[in-house]
Amino acid sequence: MEFVGVTDAARQLGVTTRQVQHLVASGDLRLVARGLIDRTSLDRHLATRQGSRKRAWSESNAWGAVALLSGQHAFWMGPSQRSRLKGVLRQLTADQLVSRTRNRAQVQRYQGHSRAAERLRRELVDTASATAALGLTGIDRVDGYLDAQYLDETVARHALIEAPGGRYTLRATTMDLTIVRSLADSGSVLAALDLAESLDVRERQAGLRGLAAALRRPRD
Repeated sequence: MEFVGVTDAARQLGVTTRQVQHLVASGDLRLVARGLIDRTSLDRHLATRQGSRKRAWSESNAWGAVALLSGQHAFWMGPSQRSRLKGVLRQLTADQLVSRTRNRAQVQRYQGHSRAAERLRRELVDTASATAALGLTGIDRVDGYLDAQYLDETVARHALIEAPGGRYTLRATTMDLTIVRSLADSGSVLAALDLAESLDVRERQAGLRGLAAALRRPRD
């Protein structure tokens, strides 16, 4: 496990050490020992915030953005909210979109037995099937969404162990999973967002290209 000191982490993030401590307390960064931050958790934090220092959208608005970019209506938002969001989306870059939509789910990564992979894929809204449309194949990991209220139960049932570099990524959301599944099935925007948060350069670039293409498409 690689680690970085709190002072160095603060420098890379452009914040104070006290703010780093707040990020640790909120779970955004992982403390591995007194004064030491897990390097992977810092890299992931940076990867989802490179495009903007602005506050992330609410979960509802983040999913609204995914819906609009996927050609869906985002019916849970009011007409004025949708109109404002469409206007903002016209001005965003792909990096900025990744940063603003990061609250669509709470992301945790785990290690576990290889036999858990197929069972997890059946239980999650898995976005891996859409990665081929983004030019990627052979991604050997599990990455998907589940209802936030079942996260702890799912982790316990599959004997998963939290690990920042783990191959099982669980994205816990309070958004109706029927909606999430519809968005996952309606195109590659959601898969592109997930890939754009990856620390793998090839995956991240594929995700950003997919998002850039979605942002360029005309919308009513």
